[in-house]
Amino acid sequence: MRYMMMHKLDESVPGTFEPTPEFMTTMGAYFEEVAKAGILVAAEGLCKSSEESARITATKGKKTITDGPFTETKELIAGFGLVEVRSKEEAVEWAKRFVDVFVQHGIDVEVDVRRVSEGPHEG
Repeated sequence: MRYMMMHKLDESVPGTFEPTPEFMTTMGAYFEEVAKAGILVAAEGLCKSSEESARITATKGKKTITDGPFTETKELIAGFGLVEVRSKEEAVEWAKRFVDVFVQHGIDVEVDVRRVSEGPHEG
């Protein structure tokens, strides 16, 4: 089963989207461990919404395109990790360790752990 760990940060907090070298070292070590465990599918961080971003919203068939920054968004997806694990519980255990990377560096974070849909055969 694949699970996505999406981390959300408050873009209005200074420095949130400019990680320190120390933070990057800790995060790199975490994902190296995930890779060595053989469960890493992909992982990426995202740039601030002010950097070449757009949001497309469809309401009643009408599309609206809004260029960043998205100042009204307090919980902006800042990156993700995609892992292949045996259960939700295993995904949550890895996600808790992912959160620890932020906690060690004094960064408030919210991480959603979501199972990836494997196709129309799932309920």
